[in-house]
Amino acid sequence: MSHRCAIFFTPPSADDYGESDCACAAGFWITSAIEVAETDCACAPAMPSGLPSAIGKPPPAGLWGLSPSLYRAPLPDGYHLAFNPVGPAGVVVLNPPAAQMLDSFATPAPLADPTAHQLAALGLLAPQPPDTVTFHASRHVSRLTLHASRFTPPASRFTPPALTIWLHLTTRCNLRCAYCYAPRGDADMSPEVGQAAVEGAIRAARAGGFRALKLKYAGGEPTLNLPTLRAVHEYARARTAQAGLELREVLLTNGTTLTPALLSWLRDEGIRLAVSLDGLGPAHDGQRMSADGNGSFARVARGLEQAMALGLTPHLSVTVTTYNVDRLAEVVASALDRKMPFNLNFVRPAPGRPDLNPEPERLIAGLRAALDEIERRLQSVAGSLPFALCNLLDRCDFGLPHRYPCGAGHAYLVVGPEGRVARCHMEMERTAGTVWEEDPLAAVRAEDGFRNPPVEEKEECRECPWRYICAGGCPLMAQRHRGTPLAPSPYCAVYRAVLPDLLRLEGLRIMRTHGTP
Repeated sequence: MSHRCAIFFTPPSADDYGESDCACAAGFWITSAIEVAETDCACAPAMPSGLPSAIGKPPPAGLWGLSPSLYRAPLPDGYHLAFNPVGPAGVVVLNPPAAQMLDSFATPAPLADPTAHQLAALGLLAPQPPDTVTFHASRHVSRLTLHASRFTPPASRFTPPALTIWLHLTTRCNLRCAYCYAPRGDADMSPEVGQAAVEGAIRAARAGGFRALKLKYAGGEPTLNLPTLRAVHEYARARTAQAGLELREVLLTNGTTLTPALLSWLRDEGIRLAVSLDGLGPAHDGQRMSADGNGSFARVARGLEQAMALGLTPHLSVTVTTYNVDRLAEVVASALDRKMPFNLNFVRPAPGRPDLNPEPERLIAGLRAALDEIERRLQSVAGSLPFALCNLLDRCDFGLPHRYPCGAGHAYLVVGPEGRVARCHMEMERTAGTVWEEDPLAAVRAEDGFRNPPVEEKEECRECPWRYICAGGCPLMAQRHRGTPLAPSPYCAVYRAVLPDLLRLEGLRIMRTHGTP
């Protein structure tokens, strides 16, 4: 093996991280966010990344040492995983020479080598003394030294690139899912209301400095109101082009009403498809049954196969409950074998609905069984994995640090069938205005409902090394469990247990992708 250190990667674009494939023996690679997870929740606004501007530029002179928040873990054959939860890059894999160079900065030293410059640009090294980091005591977790640091976020408010709009096309649904929190009825959104929602979103985007609109077509079951779906899509495509905004669209469906004609239209129009699939056979049917009490798995499976046959790859949204937690490995294995991207969403209890939260020990065991299925397939699928492990787990993202677990109150609008606007789709009855407001997002931000505070305001989260990965979890869930959105997620213990496993798995995936031993 060569003892020269080299770095092979492509700086990330707005949507993903890229990595170059190189035959050099020495180097390290950064994680690649291949696919953004399509959850049934608001997207989390990330903090700004300094990576694109930092790479290739000489860092400031002076002494540099290990970043105080650096997480290290051993990988096979002398390779190492390095991850800075508040840094500008995701997971980094270092070969032995690069790991040795990083270790050499345990004693602060100047950046005298090009590889050291890149280590600094990736956030693995920090200037001494740091000007934005306050050192705290070391923590020892599973024999790995893990330093907690207090991160000072940018002084100005960061505007994420996309404003997300949840369009509740209908309250009608042909299923009766055990955990559903959406309002039910027979109200359909008209094309006129949908078009007004697009106009309101464009006004809000201009006022807020957003560069893109992301429309989530949801319900109820949105395919039961196809005329509005088609009309809003055509209108949004024309109007966003005129406004100079990028348009991203996704259909969130239960998958039971998909037809070849609809799937072909979605494919041709560039609309992504997200389908709820909670397991195979009984594991799905136990919590997603039709109005007559029969299961829906067979119809969903047929729709998924039709989509794949037409060249449209669905994104699977798996909601984890006490019903299916012991069989997660089955659906994960099936998705991997079919090269379908997926993510795991922890159930969020709604008033008047049964509590389907699994016990933490069961949830951790189910998740680890699912990760084992991924690891067993890494050798064959690592280079073509249809999703990024960095955003596989509920509300967590290794790609970029984020202060908020979702965009509610910051970069998210929920629009009901009549055009009323809410902050969160789990509280659609609490409205803050209408799509005809001059700036619907400003009305949402002024609403006195539950707060979505930054993680720094959560006292129990401030010293946690994972705080910018989960951002404290769903604030509404914390409100309902602990009486305040300033409490950490009820799933906190699960995050702490599983995140190191997920990091290790991502490190192995990067190694396999680059053909390392």
